Amino acid sequence: MDSDMMEIDGEIQASRSQKNTGVERMRSRVVVEKYRVTNTQSIEFPHNFPEEDLGWNFENFKQNFKIVPTRIGKDEMEFDMIGIDASIANAFRRIMIAEVPTMAIENVYVLNNTGIMHDEVLAHRMGLIPIKADPRAFNFRAPEEDRTDLNTIVFGLKVKCTNNPRATANAVNPTDKYLNSLVKSGMLQWKPHGDQEEKFKDNPIDVVNKDIVITKLRPDQEIDLELHCQKGIGKEHAKWSPVATASYRLLPEIQILKPITGADSQKFVKCFPKGVAEVFTNDQGETEARVVNARIDTVSREVLRHKEFEDKVLLTRVRDHFLFLIESVGIYNPHTVFEESVQILHEKCSRVKEALSYARPTRL
Repeated sequence: MDSDMMEIDGEIQASRSQKNTGVERMRSRVVVEKYRVTNTQSIEFPHNFPEEDLGWNFENFKQNFKIVPTRIGKDEMEFDMIGIDASIANAFRRIMIAEVPTMAIENVYVLNNTGIMHDEVLAHRMGLIPIKADPRAFNFRAPEEDRTDLNTIVFGLKVKCTNNPRATANAVNPTDKYLNSLVKSGMLQWKPHGDQEEKFKDNPIDVVNKDIVITKLRPDQEIDLELHCQKGIGKEHAKWSPVATASYRLLPEIQILKPITGADSQKFVKCFPKGVAEVFTNDQGETEARVVNARIDTVSREVLRHKEFEDKVLLTRVRDHFLFLIESVGIYNPHTVFEESVQILHEKCSRVKEALSYARPTRL
């Protein structure tokens, strides 16, 4: 982890250290014990604590809510979402998986297939190939609606396997003996319709990964397909999901209640993944254990198995601090997937707000 992230974690831990005792621990921490996990449900709601207003307040939310990116790559992104309830964090996760639309192969027209793979299996495999096309440029297509360049992308796949005239007599590998023995996703050919070629000239529509093996052929076997892509969401079928996974976990905390010194310090360090804890020499010249990076801990509870650490270690998770991981399949950048999920949740809230504005109170 870089120094900036360590500094951010230090500030967060310092600001919350006073909340890790007594009732405040129940309110802000999930406690991991040897055989159970406690404080799993939030108790932060109005009238639960005397003389304390816990009603939702937008100004307080703005002050406490933070999003801190920790790693942004081409297809992966990690970030911290702080100061929000688990229900909202989970809403983002579910929307990213199931409600951010993409383009995927929906209809497969088999003109010829003499290979070993059945038409239905072949069509299913085609549907799972990620298509690199911006779905925001297309409309959803209703079942009764005609196919147009505004709601459909067309690909073609025509491959025939033949003997390789340049293969040696001792060739054994099918890729050496035959031509087109492996049918890969890179063989799909985009067939522009309408003004698609002009619209996408700077970023032509293609498959995300050209090395996905679709099927295998042998000499004189061939396949000839026409493929129609449509806009959809992962809730309908996983092939439309823009992510391989979108997940989160609560920020781990490891609190040493009593000094762990001598031989026990080495044993303590081995109870955690590498980099979580270390041994140092204290002012008395003894070796002592300390926590250096709790966020990478897997919370295996190994340390709680040993009697020498009883009443010396407390494992908790911060209830409102979520460590998100987004793995895109390549259609969107991972940060775009999150931005789209925020927009979708905003639209859902707007629809509910509008519906409530027309609601009238009724007498029971």
